[in-house]
Amino acid sequence: MLEGTAAVNGRDYQIIRLLGKGKGGYSYLADDGERQVVLKQIHHEPCAYYQFGDKLASELRDYEKLRALGVPMPALLEVDAAQERIVKEYIAGDTIYQLVLRDEMREDYLDQMRALCARLYPARTNIDYFPTNFIVRDGLLWYVDYECNDYMDEWNFENWGVKYWSRTPEFLQYAAEHP
Repeated sequence: MLEGTAAVNGRDYQIIRLLGKGKGGYSYLADDGERQVVLKQIHHEPCAYYQFGDKLASELRDYEKLRALGVPMPALLEVDAAQERIVKEYIAGDTIYQLVLRDEMREDYLDQMRALCARLYPARTNIDYFPTNFIVRDGLLWYVDYECNDYMDEWNFENWGVKYWSRTPEFLQYAAEHP
């Protein structure tokens, strides 16, 4: 885990706090002296349910694909291939996960997700629909991960993701296991 400062292409970023750990890396809230950003450090820890090739190349390829599809997501600001770090725009706000925990989920967030799926599915693409990957800022839903995969019915929003967008047994079990 990163502490203190971390350099990206020779530029120092002050690490403020860990935002989260995903399948591919650790994401930190950082400051470059002008603004807050997300600094993601790719990791190579094993993941039993997901196979990766080159994680950094996957991040960059997925970013470009999702950007072309018009997915609302943070801009990619910088890449340091040698250290396997990326810097992206910081989208401040509550995650869908936090909103569900507080029982503050709104139907229009689901409507926004369905509209997004209407763009993704014809392109034969799924994203990681887990609610920690979505931030609401000014009433708009942002996908803050860059991961995408080939479409499979089993992993689409209606068959998998939606189970975690309300206080379902699956959501409550996950919340109990990850306090």
